[in-house]
Amino acid sequence: MGSTVDAANKGLNGTASAKKPTVIFVLGGPGSGKGTQCAYIVEHFGYTHLSAGDLLRAEIKSGSENGTMIQNMIKEGKIVPSEVTIKLLQKAIQENGNDKFLIDGFPRNEENRAAFEKVTEIEPKFVLFFDCPEEEMERRLLGRNQGREDDNIETIRKRFKVFLESSLPVIQYYEAKGKVRKIHAAKPIEDVFQEVKAVFTPEAEKVEA
Repeated sequence: MGSTVDAANKGLNGTASAKKPTVIFVLGGPGSGKGTQCAYIVEHFGYTHLSAGDLLRAEIKSGSENGTMIQNMIKEGKIVPSEVTIKLLQKAIQENGNDKFLIDGFPRNEENRAAFEKVTEIEPKFVLFFDCPEEEMERRLLGRNQGREDDNIETIRKRFKVFLESSLPVIQYYEAKGKVRKIHAAKPIEDVFQEVKAVFTPEAEKVEA
């Protein structure tokens, strides 16, 4: 099986020895505002934003067999298999000229995390965790009315429960490695971004120095 992993690595980086991209995992419950903040980070710090959810939704829209399978799993509130999401993320990284990425909404669980690191041989630089109380996330989701199938109160609560059960072990894993940057996300957008900026600014200065 080693050769498959090697092939995947070569596919991701062009060559086996190519410089690995910088990856930052962005985690937060549904409605924590991470998508908005990612857009700000892209604009100010030149990252490419890859949303696992958007990639999965695009795959569903394509009408492929893979897309139908993903759609059924999401409807049932299940988590899509790691290899499906990792393949979509790999393809997106591979096809992009940038070398620094925000991966939003992934890894969803410990198995996702381990599979991503094993397949891509990339460990995130750090994890940006948007910490937001459930009531605030519910209020935002019900108010945003984006016409998403998964934005009704019952599904929101289910998604929040899945997030807590699945993603918290991932956050704890990286916390133990000193890699979690926790952002208090219940504040207004601009205030949240000031906190985010403080996390990224030292990085930008190091690059220029």
